[in-house]
Amino acid sequence: MDSIKVIGRIITILPFLLFLGLYMGKRSIGELPVFDFLVVLVMGAVVGADIADPAINHIHTVVAMIAIALLQKLIIFLKMRYRKFGRLVTFEPTVVIYKGELLVKNLKKINYSIDNVLQMLREKDVFAMKDVDLAIIEANGRMSVNLVPDKQRVTLSHIGKEPDATQYEIPVILDGELQQDAIKKLGKSDQWVRQQLADQWAAAETAVFYAGISTAGDLNITMKGAVKKDVPPIYH
Repeated sequence: MDSIKVIGRIITILPFLLFLGLYMGKRSIGELPVFDFLVVLVMGAVVGADIADPAINHIHTVVAMIAIALLQKLIIFLKMRYRKFGRLVTFEPTVVIYKGELLVKNLKKINYSIDNVLQMLREKDVFAMKDVDLAIIEANGRMSVNLVPDKQRVTLSHIGKEPDATQYEIPVILDGELQQDAIKKLGKSDQWVRQQLADQWAAAETAVFYAGISTAGDLNITMKGAVKKDVPPIYH
């Protein structure tokens, strides 16, 4: 009976946890500032205890989860409404490099070592500290870097050239199914997509794993079961 109870709790609690995650929003899953991290940690502990111990009253777990979700929403509201409160419950950005020099006092303040900073610079494709004009550790622990002017990447505005229009693809077939909404918004029709497939690939949409139309009108297709040759051997 205990095993059946555990299985039943898994079946009921996981969809409920998914619902609460969607309710709390992308922020609680993505950036994970310190309070959101604690919310996820506590939520996991509550759910884990409920699943593992059949003696725990199931309704108490549900009440606890709802209370945690509502508290998280309240804290986010207060942070957005009152900046001073927000500064109390989260980290502030910290400048760690200025004009090519480490700010030792700030590093000690946030408990970052030189190795941490050097690794994060390398992840930004920066291998010389003298090339850094300003480096900031953001509230989520990531680093933002602004290079000195002569080390910054050249943009089209630097050479006085007008940029071309941005190109991107919109999926029109996913795993053999036509995406009706996307096709309509593009001003195309199902017949147009099928005709393109017939002309270029002699295939039906059910044989297509992915098809996307670029803003220039080009069709990019990946067929089901297609095996690409000469893939670079990249491993962990």
